[in-house]
Amino acid sequence: MAAPSFEPALDASSYTVLIRRGRRIRRFLDEHFATPLDLSKLPSLTAQLDRECRDLEGDLRCLLEDRLPSKASEWLSRSNDARRILHHLGGFAPCSPPASVRRMVEMDIPLLVKEVARIETVRVYAECSLQLEALVGDLEDAALAIVSQASPDNILSNLSSAPSSTDMPGKQEKLLLAVKIMTSIEDKLASISCHRPQWTHLLMAVESRVEKALAIMRPQAITHHRAILASIGWPPGLSSSKIEKDKSFETSNPLILMQGEKKAIYSQSFLAVCALQQLLVRREQRICAFSRSHKLYRSADGTDLHRYSGLDNSLWTIDELVNPIASRIEHHFHKWSDQPKFIFALVFKITRDFLDGVDHVLQPLVDRARLMGSSARETWVKAMVKMLLDYLEREVFPVLVLRYEVRDGFLEVNTSWLHLVDLMITFDKRMQALATSGMPQMGLFLEFEVISGSLSIFSIFREHSDWLQIWAEIELEDANNKLRPELENETSWLVCTHPQVLSFQEETESFLLSNREDFKAPSIADSVVKIVWHMVERAELLPTKPMKNQFIRSSSIVFLNDFFLFLVQRCQSVALVDANLEDDDMLRLAGSINVARYFEFVLREWNEDIRFLEMGVAESDYKNEDQHSLDSFFKDEIIYLVNLETDFLEEIMSAILLQFDTLCWDYIDNIEQLGTEQLEQQDSVLDEQCPCVSSRFVEALDMLKDRLNILRLTLNSIDFLDLWRSIADGLDHFIFKSITLSSIKLSYVGAKQYKTDMSALFLIFSAFCAKPEAFFPHTHDSLKILTMDQKDVAYLLNIVAGDERRKEEFLKLRGLFHVTINQAEKILKSRTFKG
Repeated sequence: MAAPSFEPALDASSYTVLIRRGRRIRRFLDEHFATPLDLSKLPSLTAQLDRECRDLEGDLRCLLEDRLPSKASEWLSRSNDARRILHHLGGFAPCSPPASVRRMVEMDIPLLVKEVARIETVRVYAECSLQLEALVGDLEDAALAIVSQASPDNILSNLSSAPSSTDMPGKQEKLLLAVKIMTSIEDKLASISCHRPQWTHLLMAVESRVEKALAIMRPQAITHHRAILASIGWPPGLSSSKIEKDKSFETSNPLILMQGEKKAIYSQSFLAVCALQQLLVRREQRICAFSRSHKLYRSADGTDLHRYSGLDNSLWTIDELVNPIASRIEHHFHKWSDQPKFIFALVFKITRDFLDGVDHVLQPLVDRARLMGSSARETWVKAMVKMLLDYLEREVFPVLVLRYEVRDGFLEVNTSWLHLVDLMITFDKRMQALATSGMPQMGLFLEFEVISGSLSIFSIFREHSDWLQIWAEIELEDANNKLRPELENETSWLVCTHPQVLSFQEETESFLLSNREDFKAPSIADSVVKIVWHMVERAELLPTKPMKNQFIRSSSIVFLNDFFLFLVQRCQSVALVDANLEDDDMLRLAGSINVARYFEFVLREWNEDIRFLEMGVAESDYKNEDQHSLDSFFKDEIIYLVNLETDFLEEIMSAILLQFDTLCWDYIDNIEQLGTEQLEQQDSVLDEQCPCVSSRFVEALDMLKDRLNILRLTLNSIDFLDLWRSIADGLDHFIFKSITLSSIKLSYVGAKQYKTDMSALFLIFSAFCAKPEAFFPHTHDSLKILTMDQKDVAYLLNIVAGDERRKEEFLKLRGLFHVTINQAEKILKSRTFKG
């Protein structure tokens, strides 16, 4: 069997070694065998080589004999020590190890490990420091080079002379080189912030030097870019006369017109500035993340490292397109201070006219710069909006606010403010359309809200909550002025009453209320809802939920509360005399109840709207409330309306019961004479029931029937249901306590007459339910007792007084569940069985 081969495969390095050895052998042979005659020297050369090999072997043997025993002894000593330590650690488990071993294990080894780790940390720190020192030095050199070659005069002269490609490194590549170095520094700092956050001093030292370099690089990069913009003819000229006439006014677009070398220079400058900005954004994000987790730290000069917190989604390159336009059209704005519609029209026109250049020139550059999620169109529109916003914030709103505060032409100020807001609304919608046209539809509402919020002209109120409050007050005043004529017009408070006979299905569906007509609310309710919703829609234009919340709370909610207060005052003016409830007063109360019920329905629906749900969550977050105990946005208003409805219904119910009580006093006073009128007209005892209702009871029944019919026609079905049931319950208690339990004496005929009267009362409520007696449980049970035959009465009264259980069973067997034993006995004792 052949022996296995252990020859390693030859790689490139092995071939290199073989080649070098071959060259040395070749040189050796060339030295000793230059001619054929030199072959005669071969025996002597062989003897020389053998001798040298023996000498080398001897030297190696001596070396091994001298040093190998000492090294082996040293290794064996260490091995024995280690074996002895391990033996103590493992072999002395039942008993305690020696103190020296225990001290070494518990103290010396951990200290040694800690010291080794410290040394390794120092080594890594030194390496990082040296690397950062080299990188920061290169960055500072690059920044100085940019300063020395970035003079605007030199740039303009070079641009005008059409520089060649060899001139480009001196203008753009130095900035790109600095950005590349800065990227390496940022990578290193990000790694340190993540894995070595305790190296705060190193971070602060590097940040301080980088700050100084950036303070040089950014202005120079922007200055260079501005010079390039000036060389291509930006900004174009504007003609105010053509703008005012708005006649075929077309603006030349230098972005479209630039060609050749100028376009290449502009493109490279655009990419360089974008790269610098992207790097600064990345740096700011790192600093913010580090500050959130390790508290804010400061640079060496004491300034916060949040200096670039103002960086947002804007692009410096597009901002530099807008800034010269802003300075050029400023004088147009001043001329049109009394006609702000021209200001908004001019900004919109400029924005729209340059969109082709933005889409076809800038967007490809943004894509080349790899600015993820950036849209040149959206950024351009947002920059133009911000330009106008700055002007309004600086020149327009302070004047309006001052005039409002000193009440200088109050009505005129309100009109001017509302007119300006209307122009802002129209402008905002048109600019939103420009920004989103041609863009793919986004599926998430949140993303759209973020975009629209950043583009909104109403962002002007973000830093001026007092201006927002003034706007809300003006909107509230305007809403009150619109509603005031309707409040004073009684026709706006009329309740439509259309008597109709409903089937059972229609009666059931009448409780499904969905609009003002279903609630029978007056027309003024629609006016109030429209005005409130108009203010809510204006609040939707505000970019943040806290701002929307503040505006709605200060305008719509105040307006609603003022209207509810007027509703209360209107009903308090109703003169509710105890026994004289007028029909007009009834209609006024019913209309107010319908309005309150309708607004409760509307506010509950609004509470389920996503915009109010989000505002409620934002409000709870601001108040640091528990998310599991969130209240609805209109919670207080709904509670107020519910209490208002209850109070109004109680007033109606109390008035009807008091009037019924007043009309029944004569009937109650003469209750013991029930049936005598019929006996005087008839010769025999009445049959099962008396033929007619007592004359003293008719007036009360007529009043009750009339009031309930009016309320049925004018009151919404839900509240009318609660009302007639409450009235029935009140009448039940009133009749039971005032008549049945009043210790009166009723004859058999009187009891029958009393039952006839109560049946007439039940008949009034039969129009609202199938079994009205079920809503008069006490009266109904008392009628059963009064009409009980003499034998059952005697049986009940003769039951042993202490046997309460048998009495309760007797009452339950007779279907009497709502009277007690004492009440039943008292009613039975009022019966007389004489004719």
